[in-house]
Amino acid sequence: MLNLKATSQLTILSVFICLTVKAQTAADKRTIDINVGQVKGLLARSFNACVGAGRANEGLRADWQRQLRLAHDECGFKYIRFHGLLSDDMGVYFEDKNGKPVYNWQYIDELFDYLQSIDMKPFVELGFMPGALASGNKTIFWWRGNVTPPKDYDKWNGLIKALVEHWTERYGEKEVASWYFEVWNEPNLKDGFFTGTQQDYFKLYKETATAVKSVSANYRVGGPATAGNAWIPEMIAYCVQQKAPIDFISTHDYGVKQGFLDATGNAGTVLSEDRNHVSDDMRRSKKQIEQSALPNLQLHYTEWSASYTPVDPIHDSYHEAAYILNTVKWAAPDVNSMSYWTFTDIFEEAGPRTTPFHGGFGLMNYQEIRKPAYYAFKYLNELGDTELRCADSSAMVCKDGKGNVQALVWNFTIDHPGDSINNQVFYKRNLPAKSLPPAQFKLRGLKPGKYTVSIYKTGYHANDPYTAYFEMGSPSQLTVAQVKMLKQQGNDNAVEQNTINIGASGILEKQLNIRQNDVLLIKINRVD
Repeated sequence: MLNLKATSQLTILSVFICLTVKAQTAADKRTIDINVGQVKGLLARSFNACVGAGRANEGLRADWQRQLRLAHDECGFKYIRFHGLLSDDMGVYFEDKNGKPVYNWQYIDELFDYLQSIDMKPFVELGFMPGALASGNKTIFWWRGNVTPPKDYDKWNGLIKALVEHWTERYGEKEVASWYFEVWNEPNLKDGFFTGTQQDYFKLYKETATAVKSVSANYRVGGPATAGNAWIPEMIAYCVQQKAPIDFISTHDYGVKQGFLDATGNAGTVLSEDRNHVSDDMRRSKKQIEQSALPNLQLHYTEWSASYTPVDPIHDSYHEAAYILNTVKWAAPDVNSMSYWTFTDIFEEAGPRTTPFHGGFGLMNYQEIRKPAYYAFKYLNELGDTELRCADSSAMVCKDGKGNVQALVWNFTIDHPGDSINNQVFYKRNLPAKSLPPAQFKLRGLKPGKYTVSIYKTGYHANDPYTAYFEMGSPSQLTVAQVKMLKQQGNDNAVEQNTINIGASGILEKQLNIRQNDVLLIKINRVD
């Protein structure tokens, strides 16, 4: 005999399963629907306003200069910030036998003249302490940057004033007024970059800022250049109370969740599972300024990246490109600059590197092999100035004044398992990207006519030199032929290119095949 009750329950269950499957399928389906007539506003370009580098002395090298020119031309970086401008390897400050200061601008002129020649500007970090002016012998890094306060503030102020006057005479007040002057680096790390207290730093800041402003009130100065978003309310309160000049707040942030300075990586780092770790911090800092007595101060992040150690393989991994784009999308409108640390692996805090891929901070390795992170900034730089409204959380769509549209689409997935394994183990291997359902890209409001559609890709095995390096056995040194092969594999040629006709509907539809942590740049260019 048929059990009607059981049959009814079975039917209901079948309907429920069917509806659940359909709901899951709909949830998995990604649609990016854009109307070229719906404008969000001007694209916030704080992402390439500035970029970082290790130290000033490295900027005297031909390979460093060649890489900086490339990064400027392709990624659009406008300013550059580095440590050690006043350190002894720059030969800036001496004293004669009577203790009288002797200044020497030879190396600084060589470096700053080069920046001028490629149309870049310095984001001047004033530090570290010249040995002859130092109050102690505590240093940091292989190149021994002195991290103690000055022993004589009159002589320190004289050095700062003389240097700023020299720049004014050499480049003109209008040019120098377009620069930024930042006092010191991460003074809140007492075991690292500054031996003094918070009050010692505030005194150093006030003296230095006053010396800069004594040359021209138009010159922009700020700080506290802290690690981990620290001291922002305290810095503003101090400057208000002491009437110290300040034009901007600067600070730093990284996306790992343990420790601060770890130049060797021996302690291991773990990527935060919070995908918006850095962007949320940037927004909080902006809010701190807005709620302060100086709500209109600019905010500059003069260092940021996924990790704070120069031996973290996430920097080399294809995952870093999507990490960058996710952070830029959510933070760029809230900051005046977000200076990625750094543009090159020519970086010697722990001494010269001995392997071509070692988890270095750089967008390029020391042989000028461009990493996936490099292409994130290259693609951002190729977006038009007008940003379009886009509801997708992992896409930016722009247009230029010629009727061309650029769509930057990515997937950002943190597949790191968490505290059970550190970055130095997890990312130092072959990590194939997992497949995802195709995304549907729909562009409305195009003028009828002929267009070329070009797609560029960065991800696993696409502009991905580290995976190719790993698959060749991770040699400790690369031959000339191997360097050439890795560069050819990362030539960023279009993976797809077609010419299409857009009819009266003005609609372009395209299915995008995208895997976890893939980045796609789609260029839709009108053919006249």
